[in-house]
Amino acid sequence: PAPAPTKRDIVLGLLARPEGASLDEMVAATGWLPHTTRAMLTGLKKKDHVLSSEKVDGVRRYRATKAS
Repeated sequence: PAPAPTKRDIVLGLLARPEGASLDEMVAATGWLPHTTRAMLTGLKKKDHVLSSEKVDGVRRYRATKAS
């Protein structure tokens, strides 16, 4: 059987969606605390993932584009 997706894989999947993901959605999907989730985003940037964010209706949404 295939291994279960890691929490990192789950976050990347959420970030790859056209609408991206809010911090609350990532926290709910992983069970992490918000500061841990933000640390993961920082770690992804350090691993050459390109992240962008924008506020939509007062909620910050994050997206990942291809890693360089």
